[in-house]
Amino acid sequence: MGSRAEASHGFGTAASGLVIALHTGSMYLPSPLVGRLVDRCGATAMSVVTGGTLLAAGVVAALAPGYSFPLITLALVLLGVGWSFGLVTGTAIVANSTPLATRAKVQGLVDVAIAGAVGGLASGIVVAFASHPILAVLCGDLASMAAPAAIVAPRKGSSPATHQPPGRPQARIGGEDLR
Repeated sequence: MGSRAEASHGFGTAASGLVIALHTGSMYLPSPLVGRLVDRCGATAMSVVTGGTLLAAGVVAALAPGYSFPLITLALVLLGVGWSFGLVTGTAIVANSTPLATRAKVQGLVDVAIAGAVGGLASGIVVAFASHPILAVLCGDLASMAAPAAIVAPRKGSSPATHQPPGRPQARIGGEDLR
């Protein structure tokens, strides 16, 4: 929900500004801590935390009445924190799974094509034809699928690309060798 939705439920501009500030802050302020958590706990564990946080955001958003300022705010803060978890964790996975020569191109493709274009377009279509609560439920469903996928994927024997020059130790994320 954005400021227009909040305004339509009788919240003033100051309240909408507060929610936007809290949501945006929760997206970016945790990033250094999230990076340390990825290093310490590993990308798989943080992918599970990401899925759980986004699922919680979806559940709160779906169940929150439109007039409940505290619940809408909580849902958007959880969404921001989950976004931060997912962005930092996903960036670490992509950076450590691609050769240096193509890393920037792959990261840009992931960021723009998948997250930006597909996510933005799909969410706009869902809200236009259904509602914010339906979007929240669908996103919660996707988040709940991401956590098991993060646990199962490394066990399937996937072999990410190695790009470490010979003679140098491979970088690790939280004890996980992602190459």
